[in-house]
Amino acid sequence: MRKLSMDELNRLSAEEFRAIEKLPYVLILDDIRSMNNVGSVFRTADAFKAEKIYLCGITATPPHREIQKTALGADETVDWEHATDVVELIEKLQAEGYTVIAIEQVEGSTSLLDFQPKKTEKYAFIFGNEVFGVNETAVKKANYCLEIPQYGTKHSLNISVTAGIICWHYVAGI
Repeated sequence: MRKLSMDELNRLSAEEFRAIEKLPYVLILDDIRSMNNVGSVFRTADAFKAEKIYLCGITATPPHREIQKTALGADETVDWEHATDVVELIEKLQAEGYTVIAIEQVEGSTSLLDFQPKKTEKYAFIFGNEVFGVNETAVKKANYCLEIPQYGTKHSLNISVTAGIICWHYVAGI
């Protein structure tokens, strides 16, 4: 075995990536404090062809050095939009036919193990603040909540890890 060179990976150029059809899902980052987390989610969204990222509340927006540090250019290839109010955004996306899913540990949540995305459906996944999670109003407005099973002593994962798991599960399942 040997590592592949960058040329052998046959990655798309930024222009080619912007032009290709994306998968029918968006990511909503609400009140994310860490710009490193924001940048990491941009990179994940690029890797898994997310349609768009919505940056809500206090979540920082590009261009910013701290976002760019972890995005490695994905902040320039992935479409994004700032939305002041996450509840208004949820209502807008639902009106556009998106199934809105909060990623949160709540009573009655659906285990990620039981989530089978449908190719014909559009999804919006909400990720909340690093300390407080998805806010209660957004949880109530969402169509349902997904929970990632965890088997250790900790009760949460970093948002960038969570976004990677959700995006991979979605892409692998369609």
